[in-house]
Amino acid sequence: MLHIDGDGGTMRDKTRGMAPVATAMVAALALAGCGGGAESGTSGTASGDVTIELAQWWEPELPDGALRGLMDQFEEQNPGIKVKLLSGPYADTKEQLVAGAAAGTMSDVVGLDGAWVSDFAKQGAIQDLSQVMLDHSYDDSQLASQVKIDDKAYMIPLVNFVYPMFTNTDLMESAGVEAVPTTRSEFADAASKIAATGNNASGWILPLSQESPNGVQNDVMSWVWASGGSMLTSDGKPDVDNGDVKSAVEFIKGMWDAGDIAEGAFTMKEQDKVENFTNGRVGMMIDSLAHITTIQEANPDLNFKISAVPAEDGYTGTRGMPYASWGIGISANTEHPEEAWKLVEFLLSKDVNSELSNDAMAFPGNTEAKPEFVDENQIYKEAFEIWNSSTPANEFVGLPVSETLMREFDEQFQGYLNGDVDVDTMLSNVQQAWEGEF
Repeated sequence: MLHIDGDGGTMRDKTRGMAPVATAMVAALALAGCGGGAESGTSGTASGDVTIELAQWWEPELPDGALRGLMDQFEEQNPGIKVKLLSGPYADTKEQLVAGAAAGTMSDVVGLDGAWVSDFAKQGAIQDLSQVMLDHSYDDSQLASQVKIDDKAYMIPLVNFVYPMFTNTDLMESAGVEAVPTTRSEFADAASKIAATGNNASGWILPLSQESPNGVQNDVMSWVWASGGSMLTSDGKPDVDNGDVKSAVEFIKGMWDAGDIAEGAFTMKEQDKVENFTNGRVGMMIDSLAHITTIQEANPDLNFKISAVPAEDGYTGTRGMPYASWGIGISANTEHPEEAWKLVEFLLSKDVNSELSNDAMAFPGNTEAKPEFVDENQIYKEAFEIWNSSTPANEFVGLPVSETLMREFDEQFQGYLNGDVDVDTMLSNVQQAWEGEF
């Protein structure tokens, strides 16, 4: 998340600021005649069919006709219900949903990014799905994850784009590293050996641009989550100055001081990280599986592997796997809640979720689903095995102003790496800043 980068709902940097209220209201007026909310008039067609709207950014990013084909299946299985797809780029979809939330005209079923959930839930714009699932006796044990606010689910991830560790096989071998690191000490040792080869290669790469601060989520906090740690209290409040986070940032600081991290981190963005790895200038990175095809097409000769993010030495629990999702929710103002839930349930069903995941080249939201592509590519097969043995982890999902939280951490973290503040001062400053945002 997620960033959870860029390819439509993958871990691209999808936490840009909300559209201004004035813009949202103007857009809302334009949408009022076609939205799926209580004022939208989606009461059905002349034949008596109920028409519900699904607003999302996924259709342009899927193979032609893939999402429409699934909607045709749904309509065939549910006579009397028609689905109108409202599709557009990510930013346009976000603006439309913000406008619909402000005006009460949000589409019946909506594609959601985890970074939007807190604001929409606080507005009362999206339904409490925990209650919906309870009302329909739905077994949520089949769901890989749910995005909750105050212990109520408002978004269910349909497909997930995960962030494992990538390692350059040739650089590892030239540095005398015999195995992919599984612990922090092994990782630091490998980074040091790669940087010492004199091949103009760095051991690890860390994007910390404050313009796009998702490196805090993907490349820093991933070390916390990999070892079962957290940056939040049990009730979801900031707890960034705890021992788990301190241990992770001290670990990164050690590699920074040793010169094993690629230069230019403070202005580096995620795409810069991927470019450096693709060109063989860095031995290891944490990145989205969505970039595998891009890397292979740009450098077919690059030999690399993927693995779980290394954990603290001695850790034996389940590892957290950073991820971002195409999530789904239901408008609080829909005139057709039963039909809307039927569509959500359909998309989460085993076979349909497998098909959608396969088309998206992502991992399913239903734990019983399995996309075909994982058996057609060894790297994806290994990634799927890692995903199934891990716990989805992205604590920024569902938080208020998540990009602001990342940026506040980033600012203090850069000062710590620079030697301007000690670790305790840095974390105390972040804790204070975050508490002001909640």
